[in-house]
Amino acid sequence: MAPVLVKNLERRRFEAYYCGTRGEAADKALSLMPPKSSVSWGGSVTLEQCGLIERVRGGPYKVLDRADAGTPEEREDLMRRAMSVDFFLTSFNGVSMDGRLVNVDGTGNRVAATIYGPRNVIAVVGMNKVCMDGSGALGRSLGMAAQLNAARFGKEGTLFTGDDITADCQAEGSICNVIAEIAYCKPEGRIKVILVGEDLGF
Repeated sequence: MAPVLVKNLERRRFEAYYCGTRGEAADKALSLMPPKSSVSWGGSVTLEQCGLIERVRGGPYKVLDRADAGTPEEREDLMRRAMSVDFFLTSFNGVSMDGRLVNVDGTGNRVAATIYGPRNVIAVVGMNKVCMDGSGALGRSLGMAAQLNAARFGKEGTLFTGDDITADCQAEGSICNVIAEIAYCKPEGRIKVILVGEDLGF
């Protein structure tokens, strides 16, 4: 499965890699970022689980970390400045076997950075997020990832409770405000996808 997906991602002009373990994936991500690069990231359980965030914080990089903010205003400023870093780190909620990437976001900063702004995007994605097609990737993003993230943030009441995962969620505090599918990487190679042969993140 992984070799086929790597080829399909490359056909869509993503730079794609496969690593067997989370440690190897973190090593690969770090190898793609030259020392003194500016680096930031969006919220991601995957990045935490593979230890990449901790290693970046301790590495030879110019780190923009919104966790360092002392006020909501400083946090917002750091999130905006992250739009112009050399490398933005993230994951995706769903990936289709034909190479499309799907994310669901609450604030939109993570999705915005993957689409435009940072010079490079490095996405670490567990193979548990791979789906047969685009509708499956969207369904996984809304029906599984969003639900688990809402629970993680104590926002279980903000999500749909029925069977229709395409239903609009208009609850206050919803984390399903922005849904994005990236079908083609432009410019070529800007988004680097590191697939990992482990279950990671949501």
